[in-house]
This record gives sequence, C-alpha cells and structure tokens, in this order.
Amino acid sequence: MTTDIDPGKAPAPVGRRPRLHVAWIVAGVSFVAILGAAGFRAVPSVMMTPLHHEFGWSHATIGAAMSVNMVLFGVTAPFAAALMDRFGVRPVLTGALVAIALGTGVGVFMTAGWQMILLWGVLVGLGTGSISMGFVATVSTRWFVARRGLVTGLLTAAGATGQLIFLPVVADVTDRFGWRWASLIVTGAALAVVPLVLLFIRDRPQDIGVTPYGGDPAGAAEPLPTGSFAAAASGLVQGLRVPVFWLLAGSFAICGMTTNGLIGTHFIPAAHDHGMPTTVAASLLATVGIFDVAGTVFSGWLTDRVDARVLLVIYYLGRGASLLALPALLSPHAEPSTWVFIVFYGLDWVATVPPTIALCRSWFGAAAPVVFGWVFAAHQIGAAVAAFGAGLIRDAHGSYDSAFFVAAGLCVLAALLCAAVRLPGTRTAAAAPATA
Repeated sequence: MTTDIDPGKAPAPVGRRPRLHVAWIVAGVSFVAILGAAGFRAVPSVMMTPLHHEFGWSHATIGAAMSVNMVLFGVTAPFAAALMDRFGVRPVLTGALVAIALGTGVGVFMTAGWQMILLWGVLVGLGTGSISMGFVATVSTRWFVARRGLVTGLLTAAGATGQLIFLPVVADVTDRFGWRWASLIVTGAALAVVPLVLLFIRDRPQDIGVTPYGGDPAGAAEPLPTGSFAAAASGLVQGLRVPVFWLLAGSFAICGMTTNGLIGTHFIPAAHDHGMPTTVAASLLATVGIFDVAGTVFSGWLTDRVDARVLLVIYYLGRGASLLALPALLSPHAEPSTWVFIVFYGLDWVATVPPTIALCRSWFGAAAPVVFGWVFAAHQIGAAVAAFGAGLIRDAHGSYDSAFFVAAGLCVLAALLCAAVRLPGTRTAAAAPATA
C-alpha cells in the first residue's frame, strides 16, 4: 500500500485504493515508541521479591525508588510537551529512550538503595515521563481532528501492550537467570525503537504540507503553546485558575493510586503472600494488559459518543468494587473469581484517560497537551504515594488488605469528583488564558 500523504478529506478516485494519511504513520510509530518505553513498567512488581532477597531491602525501600520514578514520570510530562513544541518531537523522544536504556542498563551493577533511586528512580523516571500522556495528547491534538478519542485510546493502550509483552518475559527471565538479565531486555527494547523514531516521526502536519487527519485544508492551523519551560508553568497557572482542573487532577491522582501505584507495583508481591508463584501472578498482571488494550480503545470510541463525565463515574465506581473484593479473591491458584477481577480491572485500567483528555480539550483547547500534562502529574504523584504507602502497610501489618480497602474508598471519592465536573459552555473561564 502506498503511503502518499493525503489530507483525508476528499474521496479516492474510483478504481484506486485510498491512500494512507501520514497521521496514521506517526500514530503507529508513536505506539511502538510508547510500547518500547513501557518495558520498564513490568520491572518493579516482578523484581521486588528478588531485590528484597538479594539485598535485604524492605518493600518500603523499593517502593520509595518506584515513587521517585512515578513522580518524575508525571512531573516531566508537561515540560516534555513544551520541549517537544520548541525542539521537536523526534529529538526529545530519542533522548528519552536513551535515558531509559542507560538507567536500566547501568542498573545491573547497582548494590545500594541510593543507586536504585538514582538510576531506576531519577534517570528512568525522566525518560519514561517524556514518553507519557503529555506525548499522547501532543500527537492526538496535532495530527488528528477526526478520531481523536480513538487515537488517544490506541496510544494509551500502548503502555498496556508493553506490559502484556514484557511482564511474562521479564518474570520468566528473572526466575531462570536473575533480575539483571531481565533488566538488560528492557535496555534492548528501548534502544531498538530509536531508529524508527528517527526515520518516521515528524513534528506537525504543517511541516510536511498536509492538514491533520479530518481537518479542513482551508482552515487555519490550530494555535499551539509556545515551546518553553515557561509554557509548562503557564499551563499549570492556567489550570489552577479553573475549578475543573482541580476536579480532574484529584480524580486522576486516585486513578494513579489504584493502578500503577498499588496494583502495578504490589499485585505480584500481594499474590505471592497468598502462595501464588511469581510467574503465575505476572501472567495475571500481563492479562490485565490484554484487556486494557480493548478497554482503552473502546473507551476512546465511547468518548467520541458519550458524555465523558458519565464514563468516568462508571469507571471509578466499578474499580472501587473490584478493589473491595480483591483480598478475598487472592489464593495460591488462579481461581475463576480471580480471573473475573483480572478481566474487569484490565478493561478499566486506563479507560479513564480518553474521557479525561477530552474534558481537558473542551476546557483548554490547544493548550490541552500541556495542561493535561499537569493532570497526569497528579496521576503519578498519586501513584507514588500508593507505591510507598502500600509498602509501608505491608511492612507494618504483613498484608496488603488494608491498602486495597483504602483504595476502594478513594475510588468512590474519584467518582464524586468527576460527577461534579461541568461542561465549559461558553468556555469564558478558559478562553482568556488559552489565547493569552
């Protein structure tokens, strides 16, 4: 199939196959880049027990390193979006992949907790944060007018796809050969994506003379935030002035607590506490990634058709009910009831992302990538709190049950916050800062 650039508006002549819009090529390579960077997301949960046994580090100590990673993963996002606007997507994306490779590659030599915090926490956190939801919002906003919700869902699902691919491999390699070899696999995956980024990623449709997919060729280009750290800071100031930002940031912080922070970091050790082998628990967590792909893509499709607020309320209430039941479902074997939890939680894992980005876009327009970067920073701060807090609960009580119950209650709070969001209407509150 030819990949000639086409604005995606006029029908193809009779007898000719429709040409592929370049926006889909950019989205495809972006998917692969996020997938390659997602390899590290499989590491903490699988390697917590081996690191504890080899070095004697507590669950809280390892959780602290992951907390640093998650905070930087989130806080980096808005600044990365600004840097992509100033210097281009390609150099920022390449540098981020190299940072991930360095952190995981050099990490095989670490012998002290501070080294893990520096390499896995700081360096990998900066790298993965540059290829996170701010990047997703940038690609979907710049390259698509039609199908934005679907593309957002697809790119968000890339992280879950990486989890699906890497978790069983990392768990098996760790079990057979040790955690260091598994870490090197993540290094190789990050480096393998760099050539694709250099060859195919472009910054904006205007740079190559096309319009965004579904855009009007005669229409003016959508204004974008100026690319600088000041733009990231102004995006935060702009968000702080609008009440909906606080509601979205608060609910998304709870989303981070109940996904990456709690389940993503502590599900495997929690299942191991109930006698489940690590490889089995890793396979279950990888299965979450299978259904996460379906759930996130479907959520993106729904976001184009259903009130985003309604979707978020349903997602958070369902997640809370699942967490409330989880302690009773864990056992030495993967029982049918455990699979029910895995399937449902997978469908709900990051289904919250497309409707949250849609609400940001409704309020903040072209500034949505930077503003959503700060909403996502709240997500990762919440994840960091849960990663460390759940480890403390496990060290203090010998069980994760209390952590699951607290998280269930927080999901109800997140649903209430989303229900309180109102649509912008005239958008007077956001329009002035957005055009300043």
